[in-house]
Amino acid sequence: MKVLVVMGSPRKGNTWRAAEAIRETMQAGGDVEFEYLMLRDADLAQCTGCLQCFVKGEEHCPRKDDAPEIEAKLHSADGVIFASPVYGMNVTGLMKTFVDRLSYIFHRPRFFGKKALLLTTAGAIGQKDVLKYLDLVARIWGFEVVAKVGLVTQFDELPARTRELHKWQLAAAAIAFHQAILSGKESPPPVMDVIVFNAQRASFLGLEKESPADYKYWKEHGWFEPGRRYYSDARVSIFTHLVGRTVGWFSGRQVRKSKVVKW
Repeated sequence: MKVLVVMGSPRKGNTWRAAEAIRETMQAGGDVEFEYLMLRDADLAQCTGCLQCFVKGEEHCPRKDDAPEIEAKLHSADGVIFASPVYGMNVTGLMKTFVDRLSYIFHRPRFFGKKALLLTTAGAIGQKDVLKYLDLVARIWGFEVVAKVGLVTQFDELPARTRELHKWQLAAAAIAFHQAILSGKESPPPVMDVIVFNAQRASFLGLEKESPADYKYWKEHGWFEPGRRYYSDARVSIFTHLVGRTVGWFSGRQVRKSKVVKW
């Protein structure tokens, strides 16, 4: 089993130590290979918003950096831990640059079947906002989020009771993450994910000229086929399918009318 940690912290502080606690728990339960992608050491240029990756494909991005190698690391991992401390009520600049640089994946998701664990630490507040953002990114990219941990670490010595609680939270998340990877099962997607699928499907189906890379990708994956309920073969209930299809159709209709890709 291989786990990749995308570390958004510029230093080995609270977030890194929390990730290490998860590693220790997982490795105590079996053969688990951990790799840290320290974004501080990666060559990732800031996105300029030129839209070339959306319209023509990511290979046409004018930024020549480590993005292709980083995406390859994501593909080679069985599970990914997205870890970032709270900076300014959001993820760090390093993590945001990572997300922005790979933003073409929002249009062309590709990590279905892979599990994700979300990790953040905060001095006082903001952990819920960061977890919410990372959850949105990971799910639209195709990951199944199986565990989340948001720790308030404060700026002084934590009480013993709080330290024990943190250990329990990290251990519980590590075990859930480990078991989900081992099972290899894909859970039914939440209704919001099915809505996103249907909205994207309706949008890109009408944007063959405006967004040929997206159209080609979706067509090659069979996502335009009648009766398709989701990106993967995960089970989607009739109710979820009907809700997703109805709401997604209206969203896609608005995109087609404006001829602007919203995702």
